Amino acid sequence: MKIAVTSSGKNLDSPVDPRFGRAAYFLIVDTETLDFEVVDNADNINAFKGAGIQAAVSVSSKGAEVLLTGYCGPNAYKTLAAADIKVVNDVSGSVREVVKAFKDGKFTFADSPNADGHW
Repeated sequence: MKIAVTSSGKNLDSPVDPRFGRAAYFLIVDTETLDFEVVDNADNINAFKGAGIQAAVSVSSKGAEVLLTGYCGPNAYKTLAAADIKVVNDVSGSVREVVKAFKDGKFTFADSPNADGHW
């Protein structure tokens, strides 16, 4: 299974970036092999608006089925839900640690966003 993890760096030992739309990177991780692809999110970091929606489109285009992140706003959450991507909020630690926790069934999927939208 491919999952997306918001990351502050480009490897599995990088800390999870708590932001979704304005995360530095997304690591698209194969949960079976731990092979991963780094997606640079630089275009969205300073976006005036729409960062969450654009980030959701980016994650979806990479085939991720699940997103692990700290905070996900309402527009991003709606876009992810429309793409059938499940969201796990309030995630922290290294990318490697949270992927393992996900594989071990320690997370619950969110049923709503956990951050306000930015206006």
